[in-house]
Amino acid sequence: MSYAWFFRIPACLLSIGLVSASGHCAPESFSRMPGDPVLASSPAVSTQFGDPLPGLTPDQLIAFNVGKAEFNTVKTKSIGLGPIFNNNSCVACHSGPASGGSSTIVVTRFGLVSNGQFDPLAELGGSLLQSKFTDPVCREVIPAQANVTAKRQTTPLFGLGLVEAIPDAAIRALALKRKPFGIQGKVSEVFDTPTSQTRVGRFGWKAQQATLLGFNSDAYLNEMGITNRFHPTENAPNGNTAVLETYDTVADPEDVIDPQTNKGIVDLSTDFGKFLAPPPTTTLTTNARRGQRLFSQIGCAICHVPTLTTASNADPVFDRKPVNLYSDLLLHDMGTLGDGIAQGTAGMQDMKTAPLWGLNASGPYLHDGRAATVDEAIRAHDGEAARTRDLYNRLSATQQQQLLEFLNSI
Repeated sequence: MSYAWFFRIPACLLSIGLVSASGHCAPESFSRMPGDPVLASSPAVSTQFGDPLPGLTPDQLIAFNVGKAEFNTVKTKSIGLGPIFNNNSCVACHSGPASGGSSTIVVTRFGLVSNGQFDPLAELGGSLLQSKFTDPVCREVIPAQANVTAKRQTTPLFGLGLVEAIPDAAIRALALKRKPFGIQGKVSEVFDTPTSQTRVGRFGWKAQQATLLGFNSDAYLNEMGITNRFHPTENAPNGNTAVLETYDTVADPEDVIDPQTNKGIVDLSTDFGKFLAPPPTTTLTTNARRGQRLFSQIGCAICHVPTLTTASNADPVFDRKPVNLYSDLLLHDMGTLGDGIAQGTAGMQDMKTAPLWGLNASGPYLHDGRAATVDEAIRAHDGEAARTRDLYNRLSATQQQQLLEFLNSI
């Protein structure tokens, strides 16, 4: 994708009337120019939220349904829940509008910032606070030493098997592209525990996980307190190992491999996420198509790249498929919109470009749910996104509505 045309915008603002006397962008200035990015149309096969990917084999469909059952299963103390955790099933947080979706549930992160450096206070149970417990003695609190806290909202899992199949090289290439408006973007480099390799992160608000198995095995430990072969060590409440020894009553790792299937429960849940279809789209109205053009022309598509493509794959379901996720999967300095938490190679103000597919079913918006509407979310953009935010603010009310109609259609 070429971004060269974006450099015309500042000149237009100053010399050819992109902005009208009222301060709004003039509609006639948004005709498509040669080289403008063309946004993907709706996929040929229609699915609903929570459906499996089209084209699965019978065995894959079985794996999807078995994985969904595990995803929806409520965990108990007898199988390893806790002693500290945030919820007792995957679906408890990933529930809307179907299993695998998002929710308004948030988790709390904390840490200490001193001399511009972030300390996750790992020895005190950080940076993730587990808010629930199997016994009140295990209750975690935010340590007095912490001077920064952040809320993070549950992200949807729709289409993540396709996202996993996007090659690392494609994401790295986006980071190297020359971009306007001071936009940079960097790759999140993470150690993926299941593969024992350094990979390009793509899952989570900080792109802190590279593979679905890595994402799920981490969640089983940190969100439900269920240890597994990738994360065999239980979290001690606020770092207190004596309390852990008393109240951790199930031998670790708690998730063991079934000799008949050669899978543990983290593998089953990963199958569900891998074969979960992307969000459904709707047919674009005339106004939405105008909004689609505006989306490109004010610079949204620089970071919210409409389509990436999976690598060559022996599995036809994932072989060179378009992934209309509207994200470059890169980290960007978001200024005041950062959450203040450093994680991996992501700095305190860095956030991954949030995918926009299924936006109409994932509100409230932004990492902490502070924005009740998409309009509020756009206006809160900062840092590298400040110039595009300002161009959005200069659109007329009609143009803004057209853009919002487009966003609610993808």
